[in-house]
Amino acid sequence: MGAPRFFVNSMLSPASVGTEVPLPDSVAHHALRVLRLGTGDSIVLFAGDGGEYSATLTRVGKRDAYARLDAFLAADRESPLRIALVQAIASSDVMDAIVRHAVELGVAAIDPVVSARSARFPEGVQGEKRLAHWRQVAIAACEQCGRNRVPAVSDVIPLTRWCEQRDATGAGIVLDPEASADLRAIHPPDAGVQLLIGPEGGFTADEIARAERAGMHRVRLGPRVLRAETASLAALTAINFLWGDLR
Repeated sequence: MGAPRFFVNSMLSPASVGTEVPLPDSVAHHALRVLRLGTGDSIVLFAGDGGEYSATLTRVGKRDAYARLDAFLAADRESPLRIALVQAIASSDVMDAIVRHAVELGVAAIDPVVSARSARFPEGVQGEKRLAHWRQVAIAACEQCGRNRVPAVSDVIPLTRWCEQRDATGAGIVLDPEASADLRAIHPPDAGVQLLIGPEGGFTADEIARAERAGMHRVRLGPRVLRAETASLAALTAINFLWGDLR
């Protein structure tokens, strides 16, 4: 098992190798109180902009910790296919699972949208907290799966506005259990693809039509109706198998 990985929201560069850096409070708490690490233990740090740093804990206090950056590794674990997951908001636990699985499967961005049947997204401070939570879930997934670039989780907007703003010339797929085509009917995207998936109750007929007018291709995933979290997992796996890095 490799050394524990931690995201540090600070400026790191290959020129920092050999220096000692303080760990953010949340990282220090996790390393010291949860994982019970101590002086001399090895860790891996990454800042989300590519590459990672092997490091060693050098000083440990009750609430703080410092690490020496031992080496920079230009490790790239990103998919060659840029996938943006456009997900209609699902219930809390389901949405967490969708974000986590999407990051593990290599998505480059996650765009949460509000559709007619999506779970309620709170306004104001509560909405900001929900969005911050999803972004933290994405970071934790990167720590677990080895990615060194954290996918952006964009601000929540209505599906109607997302469709209006979309570049209709780009490759796009909307999942629809009533569609006649499957993924094999889609022309392989050159560089990227947007994947639009509905909430637990699915999209309305009007929303499917709106997505088609925005240039999205209707696709079904087999003969069964999948739950929202299953649909995202299955679709991302299939897309990566066909055109990404699971081939």
